[in-house]
Amino acid sequence: MPQFPFARRVLFFLVFPLLCGVCAVLNAQDPSAPTPAPPSTSAPASPTQDESAKQDPAKSTNAQQSSENSELVSQDSPATFKVRVNLVLVRVVVRDNQGKVVTNLRREDFQLFDNRKPQAITFFSTETPESQALRPAATLAANEESAVTPEEVQIAAKKLPQRFVGVLFDDVHMSMQDTTVVRDAATRLFGALAPSDRVAMFSASGQFHLNFTADHELLAKSLYSLVPRPTTGGAGFHDCPEVTYYQADLIQNKSDSQALAVAAEDAVQCAFNGDETKIAQANVMAQTASMRSLSLGDQETEFAYRHVEEAIKQLSAMPGQRVMVFVSPGFIPSTLWSETSDLIDRASHAGIVINTIDARGLYTDDLLGDIADPPRDSPRTSGFKSSYRVAAQMAQDQVLEELAHGTGGTFFHNRNDLDEGLREAVAAPPLSYLLGFSPQNLKVDGRFHGLKVSLTSKQKYSIQARNGYYAPKTIPNPVEAAKQEIREAIFSQEELHDVPVDLQTQFFKKDASSARLSVLTHFDLKSIHFRKEEGRNADILTIATAIFDDNGNFVTGGEKTVQMKLLDTTYNRLSRSGLTLKSSYDVKPGTYMVRLVVRDGDGAQMAARNGAVVIPN
Repeated sequence: MPQFPFARRVLFFLVFPLLCGVCAVLNAQDPSAPTPAPPSTSAPASPTQDESAKQDPAKSTNAQQSSENSELVSQDSPATFKVRVNLVLVRVVVRDNQGKVVTNLRREDFQLFDNRKPQAITFFSTETPESQALRPAATLAANEESAVTPEEVQIAAKKLPQRFVGVLFDDVHMSMQDTTVVRDAATRLFGALAPSDRVAMFSASGQFHLNFTADHELLAKSLYSLVPRPTTGGAGFHDCPEVTYYQADLIQNKSDSQALAVAAEDAVQCAFNGDETKIAQANVMAQTASMRSLSLGDQETEFAYRHVEEAIKQLSAMPGQRVMVFVSPGFIPSTLWSETSDLIDRASHAGIVINTIDARGLYTDDLLGDIADPPRDSPRTSGFKSSYRVAAQMAQDQVLEELAHGTGGTFFHNRNDLDEGLREAVAAPPLSYLLGFSPQNLKVDGRFHGLKVSLTSKQKYSIQARNGYYAPKTIPNPVEAAKQEIREAIFSQEELHDVPVDLQTQFFKKDASSARLSVLTHFDLKSIHFRKEEGRNADILTIATAIFDDNGNFVTGGEKTVQMKLLDTTYNRLSRSGLTLKSSYDVKPGTYMVRLVVRDGDGAQMAARNGAVVIPN
């Protein structure tokens, strides 16, 4: 069985243009101070600046950036971060001998081995569907006329999406019979989803896509667009000699002399009417045909991989619990197992569980191929080629099994009750464990590393986890890696508490169709790990804010880097009062979820909070 999963900390797409837009206004204020006035677009003023600078935003910004003695400087450009590089994440599901998920394990119950060498587990968490539930922070009204009660906020929060399901149909590899059965089962599934579920549909061909929605009728109607769309070949076309992708892989990548001899004999029969004296020319034709078949097959597999990656990317941009369902008859990755590992790594870092369903259902080995378009096998090679077809059908499952097991999902296969398979697939596992470690002295050589997870106890539990990863081929850029870490935290609903943070919101109705939404973040400086630099208390904070609508779509947001070089007197004062950040955004009336992430300079401390706000019409 090929080895594949992957551990490089992949920067799996260019920095998402998420946190754009509005500059934050930074205020150091006492908690007992009155509620601030409506926000302006002026730059933050440090505690040591005079009032004249506050009247001119441009002058204030220039003064801050040029003054060597500024204690608080807000910058729009990112700082250079120290990053925990090469963090390998391994999602684990443990079941007892009755198949029930074991839910009471701790970090010390696990052992993790990299190429048989024990590793220190530096990251550990347990995840359940409930742990991803939205817990909104308080919402403040700007005036009595637009006041919204906490009870109304809680009611609105319950209407916000709690689960995002991305269903990817592999129309590149599915047959017409597969798509018909899948359409029927998916139609029944979509009709039974909860109101808080949001579902999107994707296709491996890229020609079929529906954004996240709760409209069950629209989902059902869109399924009619699901038809087979192979990217290579076609019914009625037969090469001479005819070499399948599986056989071509044997010839070109595994140097299988028997597979080459079978292809050459086919060439003798189809091109030279059985003249065995032409075997040399037939060998050349067999090599050429196998190289062409391998190239086309690799292109088709790469094409499917890219759209799986795109589905993961779009799903990772949704806040909260995220599940991906991949419906496919499977396919052969050939030498592209590292691509499978890459997808597992991306999904693991994005907190996405991938459940896979074999669209073939319960099937028997097909010795004769497609009955509607049978292969042109010669009597001398038909036995060999039938064995290749059976082996290929069995090998197709491997990629589906690895995507599921590597991300903590389930692999539904060799069963005809597709309705039950889809119902199971849209649900996340009741509990999974996420283990992380940083390999020591990891070489940047792209080589495969075998992973093994075991338990310290003697119970005979079954363990589902990825079986390996690939070392990176390049050294990750620390600035980009830090941005990626913030982005992953923004699109999660997990609350982090390394730094105590309070999140509140205000809104000011401009008119019937627009409002100004302010996000106030108050955090405790006593919990921040400052370092001494030239007698000052120094650190860099990155504060990221994202606002999502009631379908989970990103609406707007912003990111601010705050450099602090506090004198002891200022530090002592702010340690008592805390520090407050205000960011303001233009939005329309509606129900929104607010996500806030605070990260310190070296990435050792992060805080994340959720909020909900209702802006009435």
